Amino acid sequence: MKASAREAVTGVDCTARRAAIVVSCTLLASYAYFYEGGGWNQNSRFALVRAIVEHRTLRIDEYASSTGDRALWNDHYYSDKAPGASLLAVVPVAAAAAMARVVGVPPASRAGVTWTSYIATVATSGVFTVAAALCVLALALEWRASRAAAIVAALAYGLATPAWPYATLFIGHAVTAGCLMAGFTAAVMMNRSSQPLRLAWLVGLACGWASVTEFPAAIPAAIIVAFALATSGVHRGGRWGVALRLLAGVALALACLAAYNAAAFGSPFRIGYVSEEAFEGMRRGVFGISTPRLDVAYGVLFGRYRGLLRLAPIAAFAPVGLVLLMRSRHGFAPALVALMIGAYYLVLNASYIYWEGGWSYGPRHLSPSLPFVALGAAPVWDSASKAGRMLLVVCCVWGAALSLIAVSTTAQPPGNLQSPVHDFLWPAFRAGDLSVNHQSFVDYTADPDRLRGGVRSHAAWNVGELLGLRGLWSLLPLAGIWGVAAWSLTRDARTPLAVAAA
Repeated sequence: MKASAREAVTGVDCTARRAAIVVSCTLLASYAYFYEGGGWNQNSRFALVRAIVEHRTLRIDEYASSTGDRALWNDHYYSDKAPGASLLAVVPVAAAAAMARVVGVPPASRAGVTWTSYIATVATSGVFTVAAALCVLALALEWRASRAAAIVAALAYGLATPAWPYATLFIGHAVTAGCLMAGFTAAVMMNRSSQPLRLAWLVGLACGWASVTEFPAAIPAAIIVAFALATSGVHRGGRWGVALRLLAGVALALACLAAYNAAAFGSPFRIGYVSEEAFEGMRRGVFGISTPRLDVAYGVLFGRYRGLLRLAPIAAFAPVGLVLLMRSRHGFAPALVALMIGAYYLVLNASYIYWEGGWSYGPRHLSPSLPFVALGAAPVWDSASKAGRMLLVVCCVWGAALSLIAVSTTAQPPGNLQSPVHDFLWPAFRAGDLSVNHQSFVDYTADPDRLRGGVRSHAAWNVGELLGLRGLWSLLPLAGIWGVAAWSLTRDARTPLAVAAA
């Protein structure tokens, strides 16, 4: 390689690396800026974390009064959730609890629980959503998208879809999305890696842990593993070497699940949902999953209640972008995998008896597919005219604005609202009534009729409020972060090859 060409490649790599750092810092700051308080789902998961850290047990008897998402087995309460997200949070929470003790705050106090649950959320949902966005960025660049297109796709996923609200909640969907996307990215990168055996381990571990975090992720995880195996013949490590490491990674993750199930429920094959205390519908079909319904599929995509395309219109371009990717030299198989995973989660959501997801912003059961959907944004951007790109920008701004409204007010609007944005989120945001959730990680429930107006003290907060700002002014520090990031990313996206190499 000539010196000038080598310098050009080095310059481009440095610019792309800088863009990745700015994207990751911007997204993590946007997620960590908001603390959404408690809810049944996250309280159940965090109860398991507290039980392990504080009492070295899997029983959540001491914390069972804070959630209805619990399993009753042999006269003891356990979290009914898959344990993946909770197990990932144990070490960060233990460290946060130790820090709290140093400054004189008991970890079991309300202030201590707020602090440790905040760390649990950022360290799992926040970090894994950032990881998924970086995978979108890396894959777009791998498939020869322009730097601007790759940045748009990553930020569209991270800010302009419901992925942002879910990144602020200690639930399993964000971790699942990050694991699946990491496994998929590693599988794609194996084709050109000098160390495919290490990537095979990553594919197996990531896909296995996605299943440990959310059981329905087993199907897309299997699709990704099959994709990796199907392309492993071209690797230096050989098909069998890659296959053994893939399966060993999966087995290691599943062994953790089996050990947890055996310790909690007496059998490696018994899961918490079998002993679910509430939600009679979980006993229908396969844990509430039966045949898909067209009306639910329509509602998940277009409805005022949970419609994804109303909240994230950029997702409407995904099929077009993935079809464009299929026409590229190496893009057919990866694009097909992304389409299959998107279709799977749509069918899954349409088949689930509790398809609406309770107190939720958008179709949360669909959310692990969102990074795969976002992959379609990059090829659409590069093939679009100037007017087409303006339309994409408008869609991204719309989705990001709605997500900002949700995380600023509550990422868990009450389930009885038929149009959560119109009926609750926008009026609260417009009035500067932010961080309205009053349910903490130690409270059983929130009263939907007493969220607004300061009737009850709020458990949720944002960083601006901690700094003494009130109402919409509390978002000003976040706007400053975004301004700096926009300046940096715009400069990087427009940097020509010759300048980047200088």
